[in-house]
Amino acid sequence: MDGFSQVNLAAAFAENRQRLLAIAERRLNPILLKRLNAEDVLSEAYVNAAKRLDYFAAHGDVPVYYKLRTILLQTIADIERRNLQAQGRDAYREVESPKLDDQSKEASPFDDIPADITSPASHVDRNERHALLRRALAAMPENDRAILVMRHFDGFGNSECSAALGITEKAASIRYVRALERLQQKLVEVSCFRKN
Repeated sequence: MDGFSQVNLAAAFAENRQRLLAIAERRLNPILLKRLNAEDVLSEAYVNAAKRLDYFAAHGDVPVYYKLRTILLQTIADIERRNLQAQGRDAYREVESPKLDDQSKEASPFDDIPADITSPASHVDRNERHALLRRALAAMPENDRAILVMRHFDGFGNSECSAALGITEKAASIRYVRALERLQQKLVEVSCFRKN
């Protein structure tokens, strides 16, 4: 794209607003919901995107949605760093007042504890698999990463992917299948995964 402007950014942001808002709602740390909401995050992401118009002008083969998504995730990381790792008021120590049920009894402090907790071995195993997946994804072309991220991390269907990428649904479907095949190849290359 030559000369990506503020007008282009505003149009792209408006077109992808609902998708970006859904990502912000899913990715925002629940602790931070006491301080801000997904709309605040989206506003800050827009300001950050406006400062980086050259990023949008570069790499014309990468969809604008994917670039907006990247800036949004960076914004969320910055917000979390500012609010959760700051030396000031600790968001993790903030507590809500006790909730009362319909019969005016106090809520149990154990109501929010999950029913099952991952074992340490499962946690390590999952982290190792995630690291392998990240390494395989990083070794793939940007277009392949984009379609896989949209389908598996953003929860997009084929029609949403095609709209975000500006291609037909059939082309999005073909790109997705090919990207999955390439991912499988990369996983074989970077790990002990083997085809059956």
